[in-house]
Amino acid sequence: MTEKLKQRNQYKSIKNGVFYGIIGFLAAITLISLIVIVGYILINGLSHINWEFLSQEPRRMGKEGGIFSVIIGTIYITIVAMVIATPVGVAAAIYFNEYAKGGKVVSTIRFFTEILAGIPSIIFGLFGFAFFVVFLGMGWSVLSGGLTLSMMVLPTLVRATEESLKTVPMTYREGSLSLGASKWQTIIKVILPCCKSGILTGLILGIGRAVGETAAVMLTVGGSLKLPNTIFDSTRSMAVHLYMLASEGLSREKTYATAALLILMVLLINTAANFISRRLGN
Repeated sequence: MTEKLKQRNQYKSIKNGVFYGIIGFLAAITLISLIVIVGYILINGLSHINWEFLSQEPRRMGKEGGIFSVIIGTIYITIVAMVIATPVGVAAAIYFNEYAKGGKVVSTIRFFTEILAGIPSIIFGLFGFAFFVVFLGMGWSVLSGGLTLSMMVLPTLVRATEESLKTVPMTYREGSLSLGASKWQTIIKVILPCCKSGILTGLILGIGRAVGETAAVMLTVGGSLKLPNTIFDSTRSMAVHLYMLASEGLSREKTYATAALLILMVLLINTAANFISRRLGN
């Protein structure tokens, strides 16, 4: 009996070792792929990033000059999208978690919210072009692109905020209510401060998607290389500019430089988000 038990334990150990080996191998492939892709872009692009590239506006469709107006356009579009999506997403998550009592209506809304997260970006772009650009007469503009991107990042914000709200212990709510605070005061003063890091995570994920989006921006913002003065002006994001440079073969050096700068921006955003999240968590 003891011999059989030893053989069984040895078999389990071998099986666990094989399983962990496979998982580790797949994780290594993922990490190596990421390092190769990012490293290749940075090696070919960092050498072409200089002050002129960052401070000058594009000339000759991007063949010459820099990408100053493109950087500003990307920032404008992202800010408009997040200013619109953040309050709506947080408010929806608060309603789902704190006020809604469940049932078919809430389940249906959540179901369609999850479906919204899986819709291809080109569909959002087509809707934004038909509704914001044409029907509402906004034209190709920062506002049209921001509204379209806000719909794209909304499911991410809702899900991240809702999951963060669920981590707040129920005793916090009960303690606040027992001291005479209203439901709304409990949410503002007690619940939201406890899940700031989770809300920030959803916000950063939304920013990352907005910065790297191409199809939806191209159909709603346009492709103007001029510096936008208002949200009603057309502009071009870095992702769209990168696509134009690469697909039309305008400049290999500018293509890699734009790609490298885009990667650095995303890395900087994520690093700052992780730092702030840890500080808020403490």
